[in-house]
Amino acid sequence: MQITIHDFSGVYSEQQFMQSLRESSEALWLDGSGIAGTDCYCDDEAVAAIRGQIADAGITDARAIHFIDGGNYHYMSKIWTDMVQEPFTLVVFDHHPDMQAPRFGGILSCGSWVLEVLNTNKFVEKVILVGVADHLVDEIRQEIASDASNDAPSILDKVTFIKESELGKEIPGQAGEDKSRLSSKLYLSIDKDALAPAFAATNWDQGSLSTESLKSIIAGLAANHKIIGVDICGERARDIEDSRADALNSGLNRELAEFLLEIL
Repeated sequence: MQITIHDFSGVYSEQQFMQSLRESSEALWLDGSGIAGTDCYCDDEAVAAIRGQIADAGITDARAIHFIDGGNYHYMSKIWTDMVQEPFTLVVFDHHPDMQAPRFGGILSCGSWVLEVLNTNKFVEKVILVGVADHLVDEIRQEIASDASNDAPSILDKVTFIKESELGKEIPGQAGEDKSRLSSKLYLSIDKDALAPAFAATNWDQGSLSTESLKSIIAGLAANHKIIGVDICGERARDIEDSRADALNSGLNRELAEFLLEIL
């Protein structure tokens, strides 16, 4: 698979592995630092500019490993999955559900993008959210059910939550007998804040998943399904210099890239 890097904040400049990719031309580097209206929220003009940048690079589908900067840019997963033109299941590793209603006039955000996918993408058949904090699962279910603008039953019927406390249980689709429970094709979205702080340094509160557990889950899914795209976010906050965090995340990004390129 091709590797695509969206650099919005400049944080990748502090990571040895990401810079090695850029210097070796092994990845497609898209500089989004000059696009206004992208931090946490992505307004319509910014969405159009990002899509234009992708199109100008000659990209026509989502089949790649996408590094999409920090968690503030997780909405990039919606922009990429909008390019999927076949039935698929979206599997999200995240400590947060990212299913809140948009706060400002329907503007896409890092906290609403999963709900936006469910509401607008006719090809998504199911969403599995892995590693979400237990209390946030309960809160988002209540929020969706109480919002009169939502069709709560149809939305929630499409979503399976694997809470942080349930991470030891079988993920749907990992076992051969579970194949029928998911679409034959999967898109994976990884926010590194699902991982414990020992494995990643992010700009949001973090969960307790280990890197080995993450890789084991993905390998199980890949054994039974076709992975049609992957994105990875969860870099540290750019305005806080932290060489330890940069080294940790650089090593993790290398490990994930090499692992995904080997199994996909």
